[in-house]
Amino acid sequence: MLDDGSISAVEEALGELLIERGKLDRAGYARARRAQVEASGRLCEILAALGLVSERDIAEALAERLGLPLAGTNDYPLAPLLQETVTPDFLRGRRMIPIDERGDAIVVAMTDPLDRFAVRALEVKCARRVETRVAVPSDLDRAIERLYGTGRSAIERIVDGLDSEIDGAADDAERLKDLASEAPVIRLVGLLITDSVARRASDIHIEPFENRLRVRYRIDGVLHDVASHPSRLRFAVISRIKIMAKLNIAERRLPQDGRIRLSVRGNEIDLRVSTMPIEHGESVVLRVLDKSSVVLDFARLGFADDNRDAFRSLLARPNGIVLVTGPTGSGKTTTLYTALKELNSTECKILTVEDPIEYQIEGINQIGIKPQIGLGFADILRSILRQDPDIIMVGEIRDLETAQIAVQAALTGHLVLSTLHTNSAVGTVTRLLEMGVEGYLLTSTLSGVLAQRLVRRLCEKCRQPHPATPQLAERLGLSRLAGGREPALYAPGGCDACNRTGYSGRLCINEVLTIDREIARLIVKQAGEDELARAAASSGMRTMYEDGLLKALAGSTTVEEVLRVTREV
Repeated sequence: MLDDGSISAVEEALGELLIERGKLDRAGYARARRAQVEASGRLCEILAALGLVSERDIAEALAERLGLPLAGTNDYPLAPLLQETVTPDFLRGRRMIPIDERGDAIVVAMTDPLDRFAVRALEVKCARRVETRVAVPSDLDRAIERLYGTGRSAIERIVDGLDSEIDGAADDAERLKDLASEAPVIRLVGLLITDSVARRASDIHIEPFENRLRVRYRIDGVLHDVASHPSRLRFAVISRIKIMAKLNIAERRLPQDGRIRLSVRGNEIDLRVSTMPIEHGESVVLRVLDKSSVVLDFARLGFADDNRDAFRSLLARPNGIVLVTGPTGSGKTTTLYTALKELNSTECKILTVEDPIEYQIEGINQIGIKPQIGLGFADILRSILRQDPDIIMVGEIRDLETAQIAVQAALTGHLVLSTLHTNSAVGTVTRLLEMGVEGYLLTSTLSGVLAQRLVRRLCEKCRQPHPATPQLAERLGLSRLAGGREPALYAPGGCDACNRTGYSGRLCINEVLTIDREIARLIVKQAGEDELARAAASSGMRTMYEDGLLKALAGSTTVEEVLRVTREV
């Protein structure tokens, strides 16, 4: 049995292990230790509550440190064990579940194997020895709900308990406001948001149809159905979200945009809310911005060394325009924030103009546009140079006026970073020319373009290697990229760590176009995209497609993912 000193030693070793694995930094560990003194809790609970380390990473590190197995989702029993001996309230309170019986021993999954009282109490109650397994808290909570609840999820029980006449309030704004403020609806919306964060969703889609209210999450770039509720709930649920976002619940004819800020399991979460009138009500999409999950590091984002170095060389220039391009949801903003983090210093003044400000960075002056009072990108940019900035980041170049002001800022000695919605790096050049920017001004100010997409990252614990067939290798050009080695690819498997999907997170594939003399000459003569692409390839630019195939050969993603976001072959 561990004493207090031993528990402290285990927790200290746990912190060191998480730091060694790159899951935690020294400053975060010191912060957690201070919070632990104030809250008198376990270090693993404090780390999770502060959002410094994920629940699964903590559980895996704790299991390794204690030399205990990690309980997987398939280890939990189909029916409750020891029902006549142990009460569900005790198990819920101590966050533990009996998962197996082996002769004179009981195997128990628990989130805190250091809980001496819980283990000893179970041994006395059952008169048997207890073997412990480390449980991931979210897995254990779902198992407790399934085994000792009603057999239905908490969301389903709330839905069943809602007033069957709730739909009758559709045209009564005051009644809608009352319904949206009642505890069951508040809990339902809160659980949807909490569940989406636990599943690492980037977006929540709430869509009313004639006979149901569909809820979908976008996880790693792919939409998944997660719930289908009675259609009568649509007005109450959507009204609750609109109240949280400070939108007009009585206005259902026009699109509205808003924002919600809240804390989920100790993490600060921003939700960007968009409503759109459709045939059976309003479609609502919530973009989930989890600050604790943002990684502002080029290597961890998936940048290959040569592309990272090429992009950094563009950022190192004292002036000019550097653009990051791609469709919505391709990680452009995260890449820009990573660049700003590297450029941020006491000797440099950085101003950003954003819509909205997604993540706050210490030491950078960030400005949010307010179109409702006539304060747009161009309006702010016209005055921003009087603030004596060294670097300016513009959230997006949307029109000729914004582009012209960015060009003017670059001509007057400033480094300007921004985004643009184009499909490729060379396509950015033609887009700016079509927008009305003069070719000679573009060659004088545009330093380079980074174009990117996001692909799903293969789970390293269950990915399956398989040889590429000669036909596939020839069709995709894998032999050339493999550098003389036999090309090998990987396929998704499926394990507890990735929720049986075979993928865990995303990484970027990209291409970096540097404006050299030949490219500048072609810009002035307004050459087409094909000619620009050939010149870029001659100067050494690797396309996104090729970058993606290299990552597929390295086992980071699959060929199918690369083709999905780049092109069909």
